Amino acid sequence: MFAPLPDGPLDVVGDVHGELDALHALLAHLGYDGDGRHPDGRRLVFVGDLCDRGPDSPGVITLVRRLVECGRALATLGNHEINLLRGDRKDGNDWFWSEFGARDAKYEPRAHLPPGERDGVIGFLRRLPLALERADLRVVHAAWDAASIALLRGADPALSRVEHFLRWDADAEALIAARGIGEAARIEYEEYRARLVDPGQQVPMLVATAQVDEIRQMANPIRVVTSGIERGTARPFFASGHWRFVERIRWWDEYADTVPVIVGHYWRQFARVDRASLGKTEENLFTDLSPTAWHGQHRNVFCVDFSVGGRFLERPLAPGAVPRSRLAALRWPERVLALDTGEMLATTD
Repeated sequence: MFAPLPDGPLDVVGDVHGELDALHALLAHLGYDGDGRHPDGRRLVFVGDLCDRGPDSPGVITLVRRLVECGRALATLGNHEINLLRGDRKDGNDWFWSEFGARDAKYEPRAHLPPGERDGVIGFLRRLPLALERADLRVVHAAWDAASIALLRGADPALSRVEHFLRWDADAEALIAARGIGEAARIEYEEYRARLVDPGQQVPMLVATAQVDEIRQMANPIRVVTSGIERGTARPFFASGHWRFVERIRWWDEYADTVPVIVGHYWRQFARVDRASLGKTEENLFTDLSPTAWHGQHRNVFCVDFSVGGRFLERPLAPGAVPRSRLAALRWPERVLALDTGEMLATTD
């Protein structure tokens, strides 16, 4: 579940989401050659979500896999890789399955993985840890939550990630049954099912549904570390194709440890953008923060995901224009933010 970070200086790369050209550009600006070597002995670390949405997820995974297997990079699992390990067909990941056809057409043209290479990709992902750590730094895709981390540290090493995932999901369902809220949530769903996928409909707060959704998220530590801490929201919101009743929270405001944490996952922006156009209608967790600011009660958490996963939406609107989204890397211990467009920015606490 965990792996050690190597000694020495690191470059921690945010969510790539299949943007191979951006990754090549970023690595060049960071000073790496085509084989992942750096003249100063730096090492690459990827925070997960290598794939989906962008034009070349197979190319990104091939590159990162080569760098990891030759010992010049490390990577953690993100929620998008967990979906692949579970065989979960999600919006944006048909590059792997080639089953959706028109349903995933908004992401085309893009490279699709040949069927004969699927087992190799899955085998690589199975070997990746959920978190990386050393005395002065922690890296995880979405959340360093003490309770979830403790469960992961105590997990049976004989079981695979997917086996653990299914076991904790089963524990969540048992808890839902014990609290007697599953039937109430089912009744809510049956009453509002037609509205739940329609952003133009008004949907009231479904209390039992919110309770069930929160338990399903928080009772599974793999869900927590790869997709964040979620709690019932004050009002429903529409995101990623359906109405939601739980929301991600700023877990870093509750993070009490002094060891810095670098995460991805949360779609920061440098410029003000219409988040709804990116499919992100939930609250922007960084509204009151500079894009170069560390956050949390000790100012020791940094999200290095700068929305490159939305670049597929930018291309048709302004072909050839400089994108507003970015692929970023945080240099450690310098705390300098490097972008695929070449800028090097000091971060602030």
